[in-house]
Order: sequence, then structure tokens, then C-alpha cells
Amino acid sequence: QVQLVESGGGLVQPGGSLRLSCAVSGTIFSINVMGWYRQAPGKERDLVATIATGGITNYADSVKGRFTISRDNAKNTVYLQMNSLKPEDTATYYCNAGVVRSRWSPPYDVWGQGTQVTVSS
Repeated sequence: QVQLVESGGGLVQPGGSLRLSCAVSGTIFSINVMGWYRQAPGKERDLVATIATGGITNYADSVKGRFTISRDNAKNTVYLQMNSLKPEDTATYYCNAGVVRSRWSPPYDVWGQGTQVTVSS
């Protein structure tokens, strides 16, 4: 069974930094786009950033210039470096990956369990 295991959330003061990690475990053939999404209480889950296999990235306007997404294809891991954090960044952050389980299988979405990020003084 393919799983995404997230780590790195926590409590940080405004202006601080955190780094989230998400590792894909299980037997897979390849991974397409990987990304991070977030959901604040009472709100919908929104895109934060995505990164394609070749490294092309996409960011939400609200995090451009502050967050950086990267991936290590050898480790099947995606990272989210978050700098200059603001209280409005407080949310549960979810990792997502488009996973291909075999040469003959179509890709499908896998989600992590979520990690809490709280920005508060």
C-alpha cells in the first residue's frame, strides 16, 4: 500500500521558518506531480505549491517569495521550506502525490495525513 508520511509541522512565531517533508512509501513505478495543500478551520483545502518531475514549480500567490517547494526523486520525497511565516499561514498542511504503481497503471492521487502548522506569538 502506498502511503505519504509527513513531518516538520509545529508552532512558530510570526516571521519564523519551518520545513515540511513528505516521503512516499510502498512499491511504486514512478511519481508525477507532487504538492502541498493546506486547510484552515472552516475553510476549503487550497493549493500551496506543486512541483513536477522535471522541477517545474507552481505557487499560490499568497506564498510566492516566501515558500519554496523542492523534491528529491531518489528519495521519493517532497519538501516545503516556509520562511517569513504569517498568522494567516496557520493551517493543516497536506502532501499530495500523483503515483504510478506499475508500467501499465494509470496515475492516482495519494494524500498524506496532514501536519499542523501554527503561526502565533
